[in-house]
Amino acid sequence: MKFTTKRDAFLKPLQMVAGVVERRQTLPILSNVLLRVADNIAYITGTDLEVELVARVSLESSEAGEITVPARKLVDLFRELPDGSTINVELIEQKLIIRCDRFRSSIATLPAAEFPSIDRSEISQEIEMDGTALKMLIDRTSFAMAQQDVRYFLNGMLMEVNDDEIKVVATDGHRLAMCTSEIGSSGNSVEQVIIPRKGVVELQRLVGEADGKVKIIFGANHLGVETGDFNLLTKLLDGKFPDYERVIPRGGDNVLVADRQELRHALNRTSILSNEKFRGIRVSLKAGNIQLSANNLEQEEAEENVSVDYQGESLEIGFNVGYLLDVLGVLESEQVRFTLSDANSSALLEEPGDDRSLYVVMPMKL
Repeated sequence: MKFTTKRDAFLKPLQMVAGVVERRQTLPILSNVLLRVADNIAYITGTDLEVELVARVSLESSEAGEITVPARKLVDLFRELPDGSTINVELIEQKLIIRCDRFRSSIATLPAAEFPSIDRSEISQEIEMDGTALKMLIDRTSFAMAQQDVRYFLNGMLMEVNDDEIKVVATDGHRLAMCTSEIGSSGNSVEQVIIPRKGVVELQRLVGEADGKVKIIFGANHLGVETGDFNLLTKLLDGKFPDYERVIPRGGDNVLVADRQELRHALNRTSILSNEKFRGIRVSLKAGNIQLSANNLEQEEAEENVSVDYQGESLEIGFNVGYLLDVLGVLESEQVRFTLSDANSSALLEEPGDDRSLYVVMPMKL
């Protein structure tokens, strides 16, 4: 194997792939990336047996071959080489030789035949959608995923395709985030998969770099996503996701509309003196006004009044302030709408005039 490449063209894809590789591995081969060269293209593959990412890089010249190389060492070497430099890479006696100007290095390798791959199940459906729309879906919901919950199916994100729309849902049992986008093609069969947290994180990184269309491939036990120069493959979580429609409160008659940034800053200020463990904040509503108050075990307290559009009944309710701030942080509208039934019911948060995203936050006792 032998190839010549520009440092800048090779480094970014290499860094993306190396991000999938776990630093601590029980199998040495999993600390490596697979380099395969064919037809003047380098295919760089990294995996942790749950997620696999393949990048394609065009080369200036090459001789075919394949080998695995320690991911971190390769990234660190390429990062430290001069910007714009030309790099020559050659496999000699199972050592990867890297040359650039007066620099030369020799890296230990492991055989490509030992490199594992994720089993690909039979494909049931493929869809295409805009990369920025997929990024919006993930950005607006991923924060609500559970972390290390014994209900393992909550440690991920539901992706659902139905006719001409795609919907993603995440919940940790205390709050729920849902976002929907049109995919512009009818006739798709109903598809529901649960993507694990690691797969969601890598997908979020990938679509953040993607331009144009992305292809989503649904399999029985895996999900594939293809962009211009990257192919991502992730295993799926097995389990039944909660019936999210049942937990969305409908028909609440206490509706509040507030300036999103003003409310966000007020919540941030007030939360500084909330209980660090439970992060509870008291929300008191009356006509035209919302009062936010918090206190902690040191008998410290904070309070702020914010003018809002509210004509409902007087109401006092407690929330985890972090859950509210997470929602206000991902929305982009100037205003946010809260819909509440009573002090013991969940709050529904939405953007006025935009029904693509909705959020449910359960109340807490203070």
